[in-house]
Amino acid sequence: MRGKSRKEKDFMQLYTPVHENFERFCKARVYGDMEYKDLMHDTIIIAYEKFESLDSPKAFLHFLFGISIRVLANSNRKQRILYLKDHSKANNVEDESTRADRNEEVDLLHKALSKLPDNQREAIVLFEISGFSIVEIAELQEAGVSAVKQRLARGRKALLDDLKQTDSQPLKKMEL
Repeated sequence: MRGKSRKEKDFMQLYTPVHENFERFCKARVYGDMEYKDLMHDTIIIAYEKFESLDSPKAFLHFLFGISIRVLANSNRKQRILYLKDHSKANNVEDESTRADRNEEVDLLHKALSKLPDNQREAIVLFEISGFSIVEIAELQEAGVSAVKQRLARGRKALLDDLKQTDSQPLKKMEL
């Protein structure tokens, strides 16, 4: 068996340090839409195939996020087509195997995130979880800086409203 190619070594040298950040992004971004490991897998394959087009090693994480956003958008388009063909229950299947490693608060946050429009969810995950700047998010989302700021503000407000409502539901049940 021959050793790793130069391309493989270079790719892994850039991927290994960003793996955890990339995994966190994928988990938060796809909650309820698809399995995060599928998104990671598809993104890594495409990134490896297009590795030569990477302008700068410093942009590698940005490169991965951009690819994953496009992969997810394509997946969502396919799901909408399936949904229109009366496969409505397929989108509501949850992967119970991943629940053991989540605490209740993280699960509530992911559920609340999944209710946001894609562009708001993406902006919040990139900014709050992955640490991207507003300018970088604007580049990734192909939007203006003011649009990203508005998405963040609206997304935060919607998250807060949803989490407040979720938190008060057990109290409402007890009052009845």
